[in-house]
Amino acid sequence: MVVPTARPPLTREAIVDAARQITIVGGMEGLNMRRVASSLGVTAPALYAHVRHKSDLLQAIAEGELERLVEHFEQVHETDPVERVRRYARIYVEQALEEPELYQVLFLTQPSLTLDQGDDLPIASKAFSLPATATIEAIESGAFKPADPLMASLTMWTAVHGAATVLLMGLELDDASTDELVTSVVETVIAGLSA
Repeated sequence: MVVPTARPPLTREAIVDAARQITIVGGMEGLNMRRVASSLGVTAPALYAHVRHKSDLLQAIAEGELERLVEHFEQVHETDPVERVRRYARIYVEQALEEPELYQVLFLTQPSLTLDQGDDLPIASKAFSLPATATIEAIESGAFKPADPLMASLTMWTAVHGAATVLLMGLELDDASTDELVTSVVETVIAGLSA
């Protein structure tokens, strides 16, 4: 007699992970509740005990990607704040290039543009505040000229976001050209901020 193997219990984590994998392959447009349910071997109505709708899934994916970004940011331990700004900028672009479809999902979560730190910040705000803190320290140390810290932080974020977006347009740049572009963008902004 063949005993059927038990399927693991359906959890929100499993559903979000399945949705993330579908998004990697087919983008946000390829994600729907039936496809997620099918990948888990359940019916779509079974998902609704754990997630409300597709937007809920996309929000959860975005939060997971922001957590991954923050984890990478937290691996930066340089004492020089300008070097931290450089590393954060590169990490941001690297993550975008690693999983382009997931990078697009990040923009479903809007950060509050806070310069505060703390574990109780929403993840999108924490992803902004870590690099912003390095920018503030660079201003306070005199490495960057006196400037509005929020505007200086937004300037760098806008520049690296632009670099990531251009690189994801399919320009077919080789690794050396990609690195050269990212370096040029980051160093140009740093030069503009420097005292």
